[in-house]
Amino acid sequence: MDNSLSLVLILLASAVFVVVLCRLLHLPAMLGYISVGIVIGPHALAWLPNSPGTQHLAEFGVVFLMFSIGLEFSLSRLMAMKRTVFGLGGAQVLVTLLLVLGAATLFDMNWQTGLALGGALAMSSTAIVSKMLVERAELNLPYGRQMMGVLLFQDLAVVPLLIIIPALGQNSPNLITILLFATLKATLVLVLLLVFGPRLMRHWFHLVARQKSSELFMLNVLFITLGLAYLTELAGLSLALGAFVAGMLISETEYRYQVEEDIKPFRDVLLGLFFVTIGMKLNLALVLQNLVWVAFAVMVLIICKAVIVTLLARLVEQDWGTALRSGIGLAQAGEFGFVLLTLGNQAQLLASDTLQISLAAMLLSMLCAPFLIQHGEAIARLFSASEWTNRAMQMHQIAIQSMGRKAHVIICGYGRSGHTLANFLEQENLAFIALDLDSHGVRVAAAEKRNVVYGDAAKREVLMAAGLMRASAMVITYKDRHSALAILHHAKSLRPDLPVIVRTNDESDVEVLKQAGAAEVVAEVVEGSVMLASQALLMAGVPLNRVIRQIQSSRAHRYAVFRGYFNQLSSDEDNDHLQPRFLSVYLKKDHAAVGKSLAEMALAELKVEVNAVRRHGIRGAQPLAETQLLAGDVLVLLGLPDALKAAQLRLHKGS
Repeated sequence: MDNSLSLVLILLASAVFVVVLCRLLHLPAMLGYISVGIVIGPHALAWLPNSPGTQHLAEFGVVFLMFSIGLEFSLSRLMAMKRTVFGLGGAQVLVTLLLVLGAATLFDMNWQTGLALGGALAMSSTAIVSKMLVERAELNLPYGRQMMGVLLFQDLAVVPLLIIIPALGQNSPNLITILLFATLKATLVLVLLLVFGPRLMRHWFHLVARQKSSELFMLNVLFITLGLAYLTELAGLSLALGAFVAGMLISETEYRYQVEEDIKPFRDVLLGLFFVTIGMKLNLALVLQNLVWVAFAVMVLIICKAVIVTLLARLVEQDWGTALRSGIGLAQAGEFGFVLLTLGNQAQLLASDTLQISLAAMLLSMLCAPFLIQHGEAIARLFSASEWTNRAMQMHQIAIQSMGRKAHVIICGYGRSGHTLANFLEQENLAFIALDLDSHGVRVAAAEKRNVVYGDAAKREVLMAAGLMRASAMVITYKDRHSALAILHHAKSLRPDLPVIVRTNDESDVEVLKQAGAAEVVAEVVEGSVMLASQALLMAGVPLNRVIRQIQSSRAHRYAVFRGYFNQLSSDEDNDHLQPRFLSVYLKKDHAAVGKSLAEMALAELKVEVNAVRRHGIRGAQPLAETQLLAGDVLVLLGLPDALKAAQLRLHKGS
């Protein structure tokens, strides 16, 4: 027991330390877990034995990973991107498989080993690529959509590979028959589950959810996930396939997002353990002995995958710049590659040296991935003249839109916040130019005659083209710290006198953004909390002027620009009894107002305004005079205290 506890403590301490380090270095936590496995595994410090129990526990990490992929699976999304997903994604996986098969033949390996290796090396890292695209606000750009489409197909391609690779390990003369039988079994199981499963799943989740027990709901999710995984394993398939199907079935219900949130801690912890076991397989001594081969394998992997994706993407999009960015972004190996490599090792398809070189090459390629994506634009410019041309045309278009404008406002991001800000600016007859990376949103805004152009505000030349040197203010309306800091850096170096207002999600980034040069930082969560508190105070009967003073005091404390003005406002509370306030009045069946209209109740005579009527959970703001009042209605009244008492008496008693 003591020995087991010490091993668990060593594992936890190592994982916490290394993952914190990865976070500080802005690297994926997955690389930290793999590093922990390398250091404390049997080939290094040997603190953690490579026991069957550890391997079985790690398998559950893959189960929950596949379950999460199933939850994200959307048929509508798949069909909307079908050309990219099935065309580009399918071609990438197929070409990579064929090339690795050919290379395996050259190195005197059998085709089964080549297929297992090809499947593993065809995968790219969904975790790294999606994280980098989101951080850099590139998810909706052409190459961002291309990369996500390819990654989606790779996720789908894992499912048949989970069936095929274990079957390849059976040294039987009837291998084709075994593969066909495995495929037939998988198809039959999937058809049965997908045809009859959705309706049963929805009814079952309704039944569980009606019990209003979070513990029961969580137990049910674990039961469904592991139960279907067990059923597919009984059918001679893999645990991961059943988990994928479970995720697909639940994704069709309205409980998908709750399930995703509940399952996340289990998935992340167990998946972390899986990557620790991957690190444990890596023998550093063997890697060092084969260092030349490892370096060669890393270079071949990155270059070949980049070239494959680039050439195929060029055929799909007819644009070298976009194709190059997609190729650079998908040049690394992926987490599913480790899953498939582990399966190939279990099926005894891979020799020890081959396994070690492949593991090391895949790991190193993933370490290179963030740097390749970060500098993807610069690399693309080296190889693509069209990238320069496209950038020049984009700058020309932005410059035309900003030409002749002076003392205008630059809006970085034209989402909901940017659109609302533009409305306010137009009402005050203030000129603006908005920059956004959503091509569809830009087209819609252009149709509305709004001055919105396509461009990445985080780039120096885009800001210059938008008239940075002539602007009176700049507002960053989207929540992206990385991009906001880049914009602030450019503004500070080019126009240190320009006031920049930044929107952020919460208070955690306020000081960092202010130090970077932001004139003011608006924390969305804090502003939401202020309005939430104001509504609660109003509905609790606090006088309107006191609530306004509370809001003003909060904002004066937070925003320096308002401080002088708000501090001049009266704080005299002697007249609170002469200030209007809200009162909620509930109507019962025997109350006088039931069955009458608001006009008949004549509450305006008492100098009371009916602000809203809430009926069966539906709120009707500023109701009409002919609105008939019903039992169960809640009237929200606004007026002075004495008038409110009189109005309540009239509604209840009729006098």
